[in-house]
Amino acid sequence: MATGNVYPKVKAVRPLVGKRLLVEFDNRVTKVYDCAPLLDSDVFGPLRDEAMFRRVRADDHGYAVIWTDEIDLAESELWINGTSVASETGRARAAAARDRKPGD
Repeated sequence: MATGNVYPKVKAVRPLVGKRLLVEFDNRVTKVYDCAPLLDSDVFGPLRDEAMFRRVRADDHGYAVIWTDEIDLAESELWINGTSVASETGRARAAAARDRKPGD
């Protein structure tokens, strides 16, 4: 958990289908961040191009994920608005359990 205004640093990032990012933080938490809502803005519009979106990389110091000098996302944005992978997995398991027939 973040303390005060200090957020975990980005350790690694990987682009996923659907304009999402898999972000690994230095505190061993992994989150999925959905970039799709950003793509209508002038700044993030170029990321609609799949080749450009896939160029994402972690900032050398962990303060952001970067595509170009003009396009980046801060670690705080990714931390606050990302969804924990464990949370997504837990929801998927819960949905599968609900859909399972008795005796399966």
